[in-house]
Amino acid sequence: MQPHDRPDLPSSTPSRSSADVPGATASPGMALGSRFADAASAERAVALAVPMLEAAVRDREVGEGGFLHLVVMDPGKCPADCPFEQAILFEYSTPGRERWDADYAWYAREKAKVAWRTGMATDQIQARAPHLLRAEESMLGGAVVLDGIVVAVSGANPWYDEAFALSVAALLRAVAQQRRRAEK
Repeated sequence: MQPHDRPDLPSSTPSRSSADVPGATASPGMALGSRFADAASAERAVALAVPMLEAAVRDREVGEGGFLHLVVMDPGKCPADCPFEQAILFEYSTPGRERWDADYAWYAREKAKVAWRTGMATDQIQARAPHLLRAEESMLGGAVVLDGIVVAVSGANPWYDEAFALSVAALLRAVAQQRRRAEK
C-alpha cells in the first residue's frame, strides 16, 4: 500500500505522502526538503485553489469525467536526493476516489514523475524534448514546473490539467514567499 492510498483517510481528504513515508523525517543522508514550500504550504496553496477545482469538475467542457487528482512535489528535493515517493509533498482529490472511472492519482503521479525528473513541464517535453522521455514514462500532458515547483493534475482535458497545475504552483510560490517574509 502506498502512503497516499491510506484507507483511514476519506478519499476526498488531502493526504501528505512524504510525511507518511516511514523514515521520511529528517535523518542523516535524507533530503530535508524546502524550507518555505513544505506540506503545510502546499496544503494552503491547494486550499486556496479548491473553489476553482471543485467548480471545474462540474463543468463537462473542462473534463468529461468530473474528477481531478493533483500531486505537489517538494521543490527542495530532486531525483539525486531521494526516491520519487519521498518527494511527494501533498496530494488532493476531488471528488472522492470511490466513483473514479480511472486511477487519476496514478496518472497524476506519472506526469509528476516525468516533470520532476527532467525539470520540464510535460507539454515542453512533448514539443521540444521528446528525447528525454524514457520508454516506461507517460506522454500525457498536465504537469508544470514553475521556478522549481512541480505540480501535476489528472482528470480534466490536458490543457486544463496544466492550467490547474500552474495555478497551484503559483499559489505555492506565493505562500512560500509569504512565509519567507514573515520569518524576517
